[in-house]
Amino acid sequence: METRKIARLGRDVGVVGLGCWQLGADWGTVDEADALAVLHAAADSGVTFFDTADVYGDGRSERLVGRFRAERGDDALFFATKMGRRAEQVPENYVAENFRAWNDRSRANLGMDTLDLVQLHCPPTPVYSSDAVYDALDAMVDEGRIKAYGVSVETCEEALTALERPNVASVQIILNCLRLKPLERVLPAAEKAGAGIIARVPLASGLLSGRYTASTTFGEDDHRNYNRQGAAFDVGETFSGVPFDVGLEAVERLRAFVPEGRTLAQFALRWIVDRPGVSVVIPGARDAGQAQANSSAADLAPLTAEATAAVEEVYDELLKPLIHPRW
Repeated sequence: METRKIARLGRDVGVVGLGCWQLGADWGTVDEADALAVLHAAADSGVTFFDTADVYGDGRSERLVGRFRAERGDDALFFATKMGRRAEQVPENYVAENFRAWNDRSRANLGMDTLDLVQLHCPPTPVYSSDAVYDALDAMVDEGRIKAYGVSVETCEEALTALERPNVASVQIILNCLRLKPLERVLPAAEKAGAGIIARVPLASGLLSGRYTASTTFGEDDHRNYNRQGAAFDVGETFSGVPFDVGLEAVERLRAFVPEGRTLAQFALRWIVDRPGVSVVIPGARDAGQAQANSSAADLAPLTAEATAAVEEVYDELLKPLIHPRW
């Protein structure tokens, strides 16, 4: 698999990684055997970057990733986690004492003395501007608790604020064929700074898999059911904030540009990989077959100029008025 260097991490990572939210919670039930099969299938397919969080299944995802890490025993694999969403979302909770407690729990779950990368998990906006927050994170690096830290953000402005800090190694942001705004300023700023861009929600919660129709339903424990209006967390995390019917229309317009023999999901992932400044894209998977299919998007030839123009046209016509002002 093609790799890209994240300068501030001093590491090369495969361009297609694995997001492990689905292995914890909020996407319907995935049993342990299936979760481990997903992780191993991803690694077998060349994936080296695995992204989890302490809040996914209240630690379940981290523990499964830790078990996989022990089974795999491969020093080339890179494990990123996130912290902060298990606490009440107020800036006052983002302090050194809590960071250390959250970090201790994640290190135990993952079975690692020093974590490769810890990201603040979409905290309240003022947190990104706090000197004390970055001082605490720098101290954790000095103490050997973590090798590096980054941020996960909801908005482009949050990303740009974080990138002003010299030790922010990465920014995780929603970027997909239905969310183009980060291309304007965030990706160029990250590239200039030497920070990584981790593209999350790359398939817009499955919309860009092309499998859904107006009659598709989701289980009660699936965020694509209970968070469509942002009842549990930022609505941008569910279908990228795109109304379901509008997303279906956009998907139908993009189908014509999918290369023969490939899926819409692979097309959507390849579009992200083609964007200058992207370090790694982290689709999730519910089974080993999905993990393998996603990773194979790295093998596609770059998309044609016509296909790229089509993505931009669909965004401008259908989505930009809904998405651009908000995130």
